[in-house]
Amino acid sequence: MSNPSSLAPFNYLSREDWANLRAATPLTLSEEDLKELHSINEMVSLSEVAEIYLPMSRFINLHVGVAQHLYRVMDDFLGKPVAKVPYVIGIGGSVAVGKSTTARILQALLSRWPNHPRVDLITTDGFLYPNHILEEKKLMHRKGFPESYDLRGLVQLMADVKSGQPSVTVPVYQHLIYDILPDVEQKISMPDIIILEGLNILQTGYQAFHDASPRVFVSDFIDFSIFVEAEENDLEKWYVDRFMRLKDTAFQKPESYFHHYASLNKKDASKIAHQIWQDINLVNLRKNIVPTRERADLILEKDSNHLVKGVYQRKL
Repeated sequence: MSNPSSLAPFNYLSREDWANLRAATPLTLSEEDLKELHSINEMVSLSEVAEIYLPMSRFINLHVGVAQHLYRVMDDFLGKPVAKVPYVIGIGGSVAVGKSTTARILQALLSRWPNHPRVDLITTDGFLYPNHILEEKKLMHRKGFPESYDLRGLVQLMADVKSGQPSVTVPVYQHLIYDILPDVEQKISMPDIIILEGLNILQTGYQAFHDASPRVFVSDFIDFSIFVEAEENDLEKWYVDRFMRLKDTAFQKPESYFHHYASLNKKDASKIAHQIWQDINLVNLRKNIVPTRERADLILEKDSNHLVKGVYQRKL
């Protein structure tokens, strides 16, 4: 991947420099709390939370505070209360990079700050087209690519959130069945912060409204964005490792969409996992995901052990 440190908009901070920015921010998570936040192939330690996530929550809290101050200024200027809307944080990056873990830990930490205790998490998986539609469109092999999402619906959701709608609903995706759950919705009712996590949240190159002008994108509604990255070889290894763990766990359930992989031997399962990565996820990464990274406000650079080794922070 190209090094954004040479680009004028970014400061680079080593892990040590970033950790020092925690200042006096207290560690409000315990080992028991973390057990609920891990993903199947990424175990985050308390030291990682203290050195990486606490400075991040402090940094974002400062941004949220500025936004809240702006509402008070607008109140004074207009002479009447201005409807507050949720502050939206976007988290993007590759399959298997750890976006979901980052989002869950950040949600837990931000909800412990006194000025924004209500933090909701939305994943863009809920806006994947249902499988029957993907099959009609011949897009099942491109699930996760921009065209496999109901981008119009996602953009409309963010527009509703940012226009102050008191309550919105979000479709729910279940990884076990690899599909949208019918008649199940997540209700979002005016939280202080929304964390939006997904592969393509920072894109502008794919038209959200095919028949409308000017174009509107999900990224237009994001107040602060984070991109999580790692080397391609590490991402492939993490994807394959996760696939192998799922083969022995979730795939064993008869209702799993991938149940037909459960009986494969280790060699054949690994071969299929590598093939899926090369044919689908790597193509999407290079074509659609990596080109959005320099649009982020914060880039988390991971090493082969899932640890963040450096942070690129967009200058003011």
